[in-house]
Amino acid sequence: MGATNSGPKVVDLDPKTARAIAPLLGRVLILDSSPSSARMLADLLQNFGVGQVWTAATTRQGLTLADEGNPHLIFTEFACEGVDGIEFTQRIRRSGLPCRRAPVIMVTAQATPASIIAARDAGVHEFLRKPFTIKDLMRRLEAVTLRRRDWIEGINYIGPDRRRFNSGDYTGPLKRRVDHAETPDDARLVQALRILKAALAAVERDPRQALRAMLAQVNELGRVAKSKSDAKLRTATSALAAYLAGKDPPRLRAAELEPLMAELLTYLPPEEAAARFAAA
Repeated sequence: MGATNSGPKVVDLDPKTARAIAPLLGRVLILDSSPSSARMLADLLQNFGVGQVWTAATTRQGLTLADEGNPHLIFTEFACEGVDGIEFTQRIRRSGLPCRRAPVIMVTAQATPASIIAARDAGVHEFLRKPFTIKDLMRRLEAVTLRRRDWIEGINYIGPDRRRFNSGDYTGPLKRRVDHAETPDDARLVQALRILKAALAAVERDPRQALRAMLAQVNELGRVAKSKSDAKLRTATSALAAYLAGKDPPRLRAAELEPLMAELLTYLPPEEAAARFAAA
């Protein structure tokens, strides 16, 4: 594994795109067991004014560099000798590293529907098929900067909103019925409550992520309550926030959380509210 420095910038970017991409290119990590493939990508990145590029040949080395270097942007192969891009991404997302939310672009020559879905569900931001051109790379960089997606801090999923996956290519209609049937506030409310329900079910088996997920949803619910001017939602959210404040994960108790969440989970659709404490 090693690092390279940037060469001269030769890509002519419009000022808005250049300003958006620049913060991502200070520190870049490339996880690829093929030195020539990693070098080719590093050379292409030099065209965008990249600062420093680290390369790692194994998942283990990649995790070490992610810890030591705190990259702004990560590229990983889907699967090659010594590299499991799915495992790597999942471990980054579930870690306590500062780079756990860094954009991850997965690269592979084997772009099957199964691999694309696996990458999406691991928390990858974008999917880049080999062979690719500098324009393909630029589209992915634009996608993770100019079309940023909401961050989902859940239990079974941690990463960018999957409804806009691979937005560097996507130009079709919205993908879910709720994109049309619900207002943005309603959609955010239901999603946050579903994650809360799943977090409650995970308190015993994964307390650290359960707490992290609940804290994120409390923030989201607070924003929705303010937007909707819903005093009842705001009061119930504040009560849960007060309980969670300063709480250590091992001290979370489902029996204490259930009554605090009861009022909140009445905002779920009726069929879900009826079984509101089931695992999601």
